This record gives sequence, C-alpha cells and structure tokens, in this order.
Amino acid sequence: MSPPADDARRAIDPSVYRAPVGTHDVLPPESDRWVHVVATFADRARRFGYGLAVTPIFEHLEVFQRVGASTDVVRKEMYEFEDKGGRHLALRPEGTAPVVRAYVQHRPPVPWKVWYLAPHFRYERPQKGRYRQHWQLGAEVIGVDDPEVDVEVIALAHGVYRALGLERVRLLLNSMGDARSRPAYVAALRDYLVRHGAGFGDDFLARVEQNPLRVLDAKNADWQDVIERAPQLTEYLSDAAVAHFEAVQRGLASLGIASELTPRLVRGFDYYTATTFEFVSDALDAAQNAVGGGGRYDHLAEDMGGPPTPGIGFGIGIERVLIAADAERGEDAPPPRVEVFVVDALGGGAATVLVAELREAGVSADRAYGGRSVKAQSKLADRSGARYAVILGAREAEHDAVAVKDLRAPEATQGEVPRREVVGYLRQALERDRRPKSYEI
Repeated sequence: MSPPADDARRAIDPSVYRAPVGTHDVLPPESDRWVHVVATFADRARRFGYGLAVTPIFEHLEVFQRVGASTDVVRKEMYEFEDKGGRHLALRPEGTAPVVRAYVQHRPPVPWKVWYLAPHFRYERPQKGRYRQHWQLGAEVIGVDDPEVDVEVIALAHGVYRALGLERVRLLLNSMGDARSRPAYVAALRDYLVRHGAGFGDDFLARVEQNPLRVLDAKNADWQDVIERAPQLTEYLSDAAVAHFEAVQRGLASLGIASELTPRLVRGFDYYTATTFEFVSDALDAAQNAVGGGGRYDHLAEDMGGPPTPGIGFGIGIERVLIAADAERGEDAPPPRVEVFVVDALGGGAATVLVAELREAGVSADRAYGGRSVKAQSKLADRSGARYAVILGAREAEHDAVAVKDLRAPEATQGEVPRREVVGYLRQALERDRRPKSYEI
C-alpha cells in the first residue's frame, strides 16, 4: 500500500533537489552577461576565420590521458566511469584533447581553425570561480608550425579581453623549448631539485621523478625558494627554439600587445611545446588570477595515432572572466532584455499581433498576460527596462492609432502614432537612441 501523499512529501530529502556541490545554476539576469561574453568571443573568432567545433561531453579515457600522466587533472581530478557496454570513459576536463581527437578522426584540411564553447569537469575543491563544472571558450589552430600563427592565436584571445572592457589583464609568455632543447633542461632541473629539495619529503621527490616541470607550477609555500632559484628553460633553448620564440615576441610587439617573459610558466598539461602563455588579472588575488591561457602542442595529434601535426590553442573560463570584470569595476547591470513593452487596454488579439510584428522586425518586445489591469501592466513595462511602452487604448483605437511612451526620458513623454506606422517608428527611434549593443560585463 502506497503511503499517503503528505507522508511522501515529508520523506523527500530537500538536499537532493539542489545543484550538486561544485556546480551552479546560471539564471537571468546573470545569464545575459554570459550571452554577451559568448557573442563577443564568437564574433571575434568569426572575424579571424574560425569555425565552431562541437565535440562530445565525454570521450574514451585514453583521449584525456594524453594530456599527461603527471598532471593533477589526470591523476586526481577526472570524472571517470564505465558505461553499460564496459567502455572506460571520462567527462571532458579540458578543451584541447577532444578537438585534436576530432582532427585525427576526421582529417579536415589544414590549417584547421576552430573555436568551441563547452562545459568542463574536474573534481577539485570548489572555491570562488573554480567549479567542478565550469564553462570554457577556446580556439585551436591545427596544422601550421609558424610563429605568426602563435601571434594570431594570442591576438585573438587578447582582443576578447579588450572587447569585454577588461583593462587589468596582462599577458605572460614563455617557451617550453623543442625536442632538442627540452631533454637537456629536464635533466638539469631534475638534478637541481633532487640536490636542493631532498628534505621536502616523498611528494616532492615523486613529482621530480615523474616530471620535474610539474614542480615549477606547484603552490606549496615551502618549495618556493628552491623553485625560484631553479635553472630556467630559456637558458637551454636550441637556436631554432630561440628563433621561434623571438619571432613570436616581435609579432606581438608589432601589434602593440605587451607581454612579460615568465621563465617558470609551464601551464598544467604535459603536451605543451614551444610557445606557452597565460592571461592574468591584476584585479584578482595573485594565487587565483589566471583568466585564460594556452600554448603549442606539436606532438599531441601524433600521440593520438595521427600524423605528426603541429597545433596551438587557448582556453578562457567564462566564470573567471566575469569575476575579473566584477573585481575591476563592481557588478555591472546587464542591458535591458526588451526594448518595447506593449500595454493592452483593449483585450482581444491586438497586443498579440503587435508584439509579433515588432519581433519579426528585429525589435525585442514583450507584453503582460493573464488579464492584468492597465496599472499592473504599466508597472511591468517600467520594471522590464524597456525604452518604450506602446499603449493600446480605446481612445487611440477610434482613429486607428496607438500611444507611444518614452519610459527612459527625464520627463516621460507620450505621443500618438498611427497603428500602421508604429513598427517603423519604433525601429527608427531605437536606431537613433537605443543603448549600444556591446556593453561592459
């Protein structure tokens, strides 16, 4: 016998019906800011000749193991599971590996220039701006080994921050060397760290043994003095690696993009080669100030069974960008979501028809429902943020007209406009004085 409905309701655990720890809902009006970030990125990527790539939210585990067995992402943070067919899969923890897998599988013509928008998943301690599900925008260029491509990719990311109104974002730059220079540096670094960090314990020595480069981006305060005095990779670069890196720096300077040489910048994945870069916000705490970054990965396609194919790309976290914007300026109000609100004092279908005409003409418009009074509709019109209200009243209807009210003028003004002309009238008025489409987030 089923329990009474009231007992069933009391038995529900309310904690189950909340977003899981480390995730968050994005709702209006905050989601309007997200739309603006995505639209800004998409428009800039289009102007650079990049097309959208959409890959699955999960991949075979081996795809992500290619990012590096010594990285925390692979060792500690991936969401792994076995499906009902016995396949070992993982939720996407980063954006580059799935794009490279798609390239290896489909072999599009090169250069292959794509951008993406995707959720990423990492099991880490949740904190402000760091979620177990976070959203990332990114871009990749596969198939060209040319420092000018490095410049283009960095310029694409740099321009996104500027277009979003972020003024306190800096570019950090480094080179991870090439196949000739990196082994000698890794050997020298390992020898140095073993000699000077033997007293730091097993965790330190295990990192050194597995991949000493991973020590350079460690946050352990006790290790920092030894890390600061470690050999620098730039001292071991081959002539070819130096030439490539210098060409990148010259190209950025020619575009007026300032960069700071950061010899210990190694990023979080083992696949990086040659150019690596990171964007940091001075508006955020130094320990958590990265708002995006990337670099070259010239061997990743080959590691996935494809032909030797160079590549470079970057990722930008949407949540981190919005936090940086708030830290710079305080929270900005998003723009109004509608431009015209129709107040219906007539009833019938007149309001439905007018709202539809406005929307089809490219004007964002809304109305009230449920038979509300004119007074209640007027309050909703003002609350909507719309610039204009159109009032469908009996007096105006007698001579086939409507009333148009400017809700944002210092002294709200109202005038009469013929019904057949009101859509064109509002389009012209909005073109003349609407708020700019782009706004600071």
